Amino acid sequence: MIKSFFGRAVAIAAMVVAAGLWADAALAVSKTGGEYNTLYAGLGAKGYDPVAYHTTGKATPGSDKITQDWKGVTWRFASEDNKKLFVGSPEKYAPQYGGFCSWGVAQGRLFDVDPVNGWKIVDGKLYMNFNADILKLFEADTSNLLKKAATNWPGLNQ
Repeated sequence: MIKSFFGRAVAIAAMVVAAGLWADAALAVSKTGGEYNTLYAGLGAKGYDPVAYHTTGKATPGSDKITQDWKGVTWRFASEDNKKLFVGSPEKYAPQYGGFCSWGVAQGRLFDVDPVNGWKIVDGKLYMNFNADILKLFEADTSNLLKKAATNWPGLNQ
């Protein structure tokens, strides 16, 4: 039991250190300028359909033929129905924290995201993270991280 605890603690510590190293290398910008993450060709969620995360529970590529501009970003959708849902309530479907890494915002930094392996819906909101490893850290302490992110976001979103 003790061995298992320490083994788990060492693994978690290693993940935190590794996450810090990856995150430092992926620092994208220091302030958003009030804009969404457009680090990938000006596309929201790197071209993935933000509605599909909510409706199908899957990362679904959007079509370059079904798009909508919102807040200076082009959003792609897998279907016209998804586009209609987004247009009717974009704040409901767009990723939180401007589409930047939620874990990173909790750390007071802005990182890019992995729309396939780094996302999670929490209380009906889409949170994106840098990658699957960072997502694990986010999932391990979601409530506290979201509190920290809510505190940090106004200063980063300038």
